[in-house]
Parts: sequence; structure tokens; C-alpha cells
Amino acid sequence: MWGWRAVSVAVLCIALNGAWPALAAEPVGQAVVIKTQVTGQSGSIEVDTRVHRNERIKTSQSGLGQFVFRDGTKLAVGWGSSVVIDKYVFDDSQSVKKLTIRAAKGTFRWVSGNSNSSAYQILTPAGTIGVRGTAFDFYVGPDGTTAVVLLNGAASFCGPGGCRQLQQRCDCVVAKPNGDMSAARRVDPSILATLGNQRALPFLSGNQRLAGGIGMLGGCNMASAAPERKDRTRPPPAVAPAPQRQDPPQRQAEPQKERPNKPDKPHHDKPHHDKPDRPDKHDGHGRHDDDGKPGNHGLDHRGHERHHDRDHDNDRNRDRGHNFNRGR
Repeated sequence: MWGWRAVSVAVLCIALNGAWPALAAEPVGQAVVIKTQVTGQSGSIEVDTRVHRNERIKTSQSGLGQFVFRDGTKLAVGWGSSVVIDKYVFDDSQSVKKLTIRAAKGTFRWVSGNSNSSAYQILTPAGTIGVRGTAFDFYVGPDGTTAVVLLNGAASFCGPGGCRQLQQRCDCVVAKPNGDMSAARRVDPSILATLGNQRALPFLSGNQRLAGGIGMLGGCNMASAAPERKDRTRPPPAVAPAPQRQDPPQRQAEPQKERPNKPDKPHHDKPHHDKPDRPDKHDGHGRHDDDGKPGNHGLDHRGHERHHDRDHDNDRNRDRGHNFNRGR
């Protein structure tokens, strides 16, 4: 009698033990985008790989995974992240009664699906994100510090220090596990310094790009923290050098116009030097004549005068002789 009962209990236990893995392995969504390395409970996750309830999803330091759940909810898991699909309770084929994920670390983007907002819950080390038909990014640091940035709809964040409401696009809250929590305010690039990680919120900064409509929700001027901020500082140097590069040719052109004028001054001075030099040139002929060089006009002229004087003296002597003879 007891033997049959023991066998029956053993068979029931085997049946139940076999049923638990089947229930745990029930798929709740699938991967639609995988970059670099993303792993699950069964190893590497590829595109179209199914994900299951209670499954932990991890990404490498350059990894990225985008997932779609059965009710249409979208979850992007950025680099260096770890998240567990904690609860997934079906309502019907188009919605769920409960969808809870537990984010241990990393960066994420959430877009609600077709289920009631009250069905969604996101747990972080610093508190709980309440979803109200919403799209938002959130980051969980190594020390549990959590930041939430609202992109659409509304959300709340509740922790040991109370609750904060995010009601306007780009509202941001930063909370710590010890209860410290900032007021909701518009996000800006300084949040990266607050979080102590320039790689935080990469979907907003543009350091990681998402595919499909989920990637069109970013912005909030956070791109200036990476590409746009550099572009804003670069344009002034890029635009300013343009006229500066044109200035040197213009400045060089001006002295080039003056250079022809510089030799003109000595050129105009030559006539002034030539005028006083003319008597010297004439004296030079005399000096050259002394050297006996050909064409010595000074020497010829003096020789001609001497020859003329000798002729004149001869004529005078002849006249004297002629008068003397006549007197005799």
C-alpha cells in the first residue's frame, strides 16, 4: 500500500519538476537588433533569438541589444549592462497583467507597449520607476546611482527619499540608494559629470545609435555632450581661420605694390646725382686725356692751340723780316 503511494508521489514530483523548467522557459519576447556581444541564459543572443521570463540579459562593453516583448513593449540594452526579466504575467495575446524588469547596471531605453501603464514596473538599486504610457532612458551606475530622463508621456521615481514626478519631455531625476534624490529638472550634458561616467546615457548623446522608431526619441540637447558639443566649439575656429587664411595673401599683396615704388626712389635720385656729376665728367675727360687714351679731346685742343701759337709767331717773324728788308 505504502509502496504504491511512494511510487505515486515520486511520479508526481518528477512531473512537477519537469513542468517548472517548461514554465520558466516560456518565451516573452525576442531580439530584433544585436550588435557586438549580447548573452542570455543559453549563451549568445542573436537576432530573432527568443528571451524568456527570469532570463538575465548582459551586454559587453560595446554591446547593444534591442528587444520586443509580446505586448509590443520595446527595451534597448546598451553597453556594459545587466537586466533580468523579473515578472511577465500574460493577460491575453496583446497585453500583460504584469511586466517587471530588474536593472542591475548599465543604460537602457524603455517604450511602453499595449498593456495598461499599471502593469509595468522597473526596479533599480535606488528605487522604482513607475510607467504611465511612457518612453524614457535610464542609467544605473556601479554604485547604484540611477538617472531617469523622460522622452514621452509621464513617469515617476520613488525611493527611500520619496517620489519625484517627471511630466515634461527631457525632465530628469538622479537618485542614490541612500535616499538622496534631485528635483526633477531639464537634463543637460552636466549630468554626465554628476554620474561620473561620460558613457552614461549613450542613446541621448549619440554614442550608441538605435535602429527603428525607438531610435527617433532621443535628443534633449544631450548630443552636445559628445558630437554636437565638439561641433559647437569647432565651428568658430573653422569659420575664423577662413578669413585669416585669406588675409595673408592680401597683406602680402600690399607690400608687393610698394616694392616697385622702392626702386623708383633711387631711380629718381639718379638724375639728381647726374647733374652735379656733369662737371666731374668733363673733368674726367681731362683726367682721361692725361692718361693718353684715344679720343682725348682735351689734349687735341691744347695741341691745336700750341700749333696755332707757333704759326702766329712764324708770321710775325716773317713780317719783321720783310719790313727789315724794305728798310734797307
